[in-house]
Amino acid sequence: MPSLDPTGRFSSRVEDYILYRPSYPPEIVPLLAGECGLTAESTVADIGCGTGLLAKLFLDFGCAVSGVEPNTEMREAGDRLLARYPRFISVDGRAEQTGLATASVDLVTAGQAFHWFDPQAAHGEFRRILRAPGWVALVWNERLVTGDFLAGYENLMRRYAPEYSKVDHRRIGAGRISDFFEHRKWKLATFPNVQHFDWTGLRGRLDSSSYAPPRGDPSYEPLIAELRRLFDTHQNNGRVDFRYGTNLYYGRL
Repeated sequence: MPSLDPTGRFSSRVEDYILYRPSYPPEIVPLLAGECGLTAESTVADIGCGTGLLAKLFLDFGCAVSGVEPNTEMREAGDRLLARYPRFISVDGRAEQTGLATASVDLVTAGQAFHWFDPQAAHGEFRRILRAPGWVALVWNERLVTGDFLAGYENLMRRYAPEYSKVDHRRIGAGRISDFFEHRKWKLATFPNVQHFDWTGLRGRLDSSSYAPPRGDPSYEPLIAELRRLFDTHQNNGRVDFRYGTNLYYGRL
């Protein structure tokens, strides 16, 4: 079973991650512009940047983005996918030690990554690299458990993926967010998000998840067989929907 240390656990899943992980609603950017003063001249540090799904939103807005990512394979994938953006640089670092200069960024973001951080150490590091007023935005695509298909998928994860409950970011509630910000003045905005998968896409989405058993694991083929039955039962015109609520927690440190 792979380590819970995030540094290497996605190395074998990069291509599936690129193809099958959801992006983030573009409405995030104008909200942060209105609420946090984000402009095209802002400098963003995207922590746990991965393949650049969240960073791309800010690059399209015109921001300069430093993508901080500890996993070599994910960081190199981000470099390839974001190569056309001259205002993107990638950094070999992590939330607790980004490698960025003091007071060098206007906004710190983290997409689908905060649950890997040491919150206290990350708080101190973010304060160091942020310029006043010190905005942080934490984002998750939270897969909904509504309807028979998504409920069935959730049941398969709990049965076949022993690490699932340990890394499920839905365990992070308001208390942990308040502890991180060290106040309760943060805000939450939620946006709808959806992916439509054929069978190949659904299997790829499963394989992109760090907690899913890898190919070759004794539980992998039984899981795939049950996933196929679930797909066949609930598909509509050869597709099923993955529905998410994208949660954006934002506030000042």
